[in-house]
Amino acid sequence: MRLNQVTVGCTDYDASVAFYAALGLTQIVDAPPRYARFETPSGETFSIHLCEDVRNPATVVYFECDALDETVASLKGAGLNFTSDPVDQSWGWREARLRDPAGNEICLFRGGDNRRFPPWRIDGQTKDR
Repeated sequence: MRLNQVTVGCTDYDASVAFYAALGLTQIVDAPPRYARFETPSGETFSIHLCEDVRNPATVVYFECDALDETVASLKGAGLNFTSDPVDQSWGWREARLRDPAGNEICLFRGGDNRRFPPWRIDGQTKDR
């Protein structure tokens, strides 16, 4: 199974569309003011849906980046603000975090082999199998 679609709430359609376009996603559906869908360069999809009241969004969306530090630097240069810069995590990922205009948390990360094959994988399968 591959992550293919995530939908998050938005409170300002135009601001959210601009934010996800600035992240580098291509908008493929435009149904303002309620819904928009985006596509990654490799075909996964992501959408926003208008919510009347998003007080404490619990959504976290993960986008893997091969060149995480360079991607973060480029996005900062485009005016996006990060809540945390790239940091190596104890689970073997390098992560940076930011929030979209509705407060949804976005994690840009580089997981490498540890994304699918961490040392603690429960079935014991390794990358080389």
